[in-house]
Amino acid sequence: QVQLVESGGGLVQAGESLRLSCAVSGRTFFKYAMGWFRQAPGKEHEFVATIPWSGRTYYADSVKGRFTISRDNAKNTVYLQMNSLKPEDTAVYYCAAGAYAYDDGPSYRESAYASWGQGTQVTVSS
Repeated sequence: QVQLVESGGGLVQAGESLRLSCAVSGRTFFKYAMGWFRQAPGKEHEFVATIPWSGRTYYADSVKGRFTISRDNAKNTVYLQMNSLKPEDTAVYYCAAGAYAYDDGPSYRESAYASWGQGTQVTVSS
């Protein structure tokens, strides 16, 4: 059974940084895309970033230039480095593991992911 465990959330002030981690177990990590989504109170799930097995990266326009997604296949872990945080980045952040091996496309939709973490809260104060 695939398990994803996020960590690294917290409370920061605007302009500060956080790094989220997501440790994956129960599958061959390197074959699958990994993604980050977020959900703010009263809003729908929102795509943030994704990194296919090839290592290419794709971002939502709202975070491009501020956030960086990366993966360490030796550690079965995906990261989300978040810089220059804004109050509108406040949300619960979820990591997700892709459903299809060797899928190199930008997976923006939730349906492209088969497994999800429990989420980690990020709060940015102004």
